[in-house]
Amino acid sequence: MYDPAKIDYAKLLDVYWHNVDPTVKDRQFCDGGNQYRTAIYTHTPEQRRAADESKAALEQDRRFAGKPLYTEIAAAGPFYAAEDYHQHYFRKNPTQYKFYRWNCGRDQRLA
Repeated sequence: MYDPAKIDYAKLLDVYWHNVDPTVKDRQFCDGGNQYRTAIYTHTPEQRRAADESKAALEQDRRFAGKPLYTEIAAAGPFYAAEDYHQHYFRKNPTQYKFYRWNCGRDQRLA
């Protein structure tokens, strides 16, 4: 749940961009399919503007030169929680989660 009293929206966007790979379509690390696409869903015109500006700035970053950024920015719609076995997966399956993070390159990218 986003709480602007704890983090401002610009910082939230910055953290988001550092935790995904926006250059791949319908995939994140080892996981593939439309359900793994990157997206930012906004609730207000101000959030939309900030998200568009943050994506535009990233497109100018030399690390992404010549690469398309597939992250969709769209108005938020209904939200449906994932199945219970997906909730807090890292706590329920710590060994598998550590194996996944390392072998899929997520930790290396974040570093």
